[in-house]
Amino acid sequence: MKVEKTNIEGLLIIQPDVFKDARGYFFESFSKKKYREIGITYDFVQDNISKSMKRTIRGLHYQVGEFAQGKLVSVIEGKVLDVAVDVRFGSPTFGKHEAVEVSSENKLQFWIPPGFAHGFAVISDEAIFHYKCTNLYSKQHERSIIYNDPEIGIDWGIENPIVSDKDLQSKRFNEIQQDFTYENLGELK
Repeated sequence: MKVEKTNIEGLLIIQPDVFKDARGYFFESFSKKKYREIGITYDFVQDNISKSMKRTIRGLHYQVGEFAQGKLVSVIEGKVLDVAVDVRFGSPTFGKHEAVEVSSENKLQFWIPPGFAHGFAVISDEAIFHYKCTNLYSKQHERSIIYNDPEIGIDWGIENPIVSDKDLQSKRFNEIQQDFTYENLGELK
């Protein structure tokens, strides 16, 4: 497996070893031992799958406190632009984002640790998206940032996106609370 660090500390792009032959392909989508070796030492406790149509934007979501989540994301079918935004106060990349095209074709995985807001835009006709989470979902601990906040400046590459009413009610980046600090994130493991 190949691991690429991004311009934002903590975010990783992972390319699993894919074995192809006349029948199709095979790859390990997760191995606790291998992922610990690359620094992902969290335990995963919940897997989620969503299906969305073209032009859908989901996010930008994160959880705080005892329910802070890391996510290992991938696409089972289709293609998305996956985005992580640094919400760690005091981080040298606070408010910056990383965008990665993740698809069933390239089989990339994107590791997003606690301290990041996450979202994606569907750029294929539809997409089946897989989230491997390090904590359970908690409505009371869920936070979100509006997807089109000009302070973050994400180019989703989509005109007339389909966004849930809930996501349209999200806060602006400059309204978020100091739920994560860059220095204290080691305590979340």
